[in-house]
Amino acid sequence: MKNKILYGWSPRRVLYLVLGIAVIAYAVIAKEWWGALLGAYFAAMGLFSFGCAAGNCSYEPRRRYTNRQDEQPFEEIKAK
Repeated sequence: MKNKILYGWSPRRVLYLVLGIAVIAYAVIAKEWWGALLGAYFAAMGLFSFGCAAGNCSYEPRRRYTNRQDEQPFEEIKAK
């Protein structure tokens, strides 16, 4: 858990943490406690690296790996 909090920070994680804290601060000032819960959720996503803050919401297509053992060598045939 300690490594997850201390390492692997990306701009997206920082953004989630900062915006979550800002929403918490605004909600406390406005006395909107449901907003503080919403801000706490986003701040926790940034702090603990889960959800979209960890990069789990982006799509990355699978790479196809070719098996080089199956490749057959070919000889070039020269025309006369």
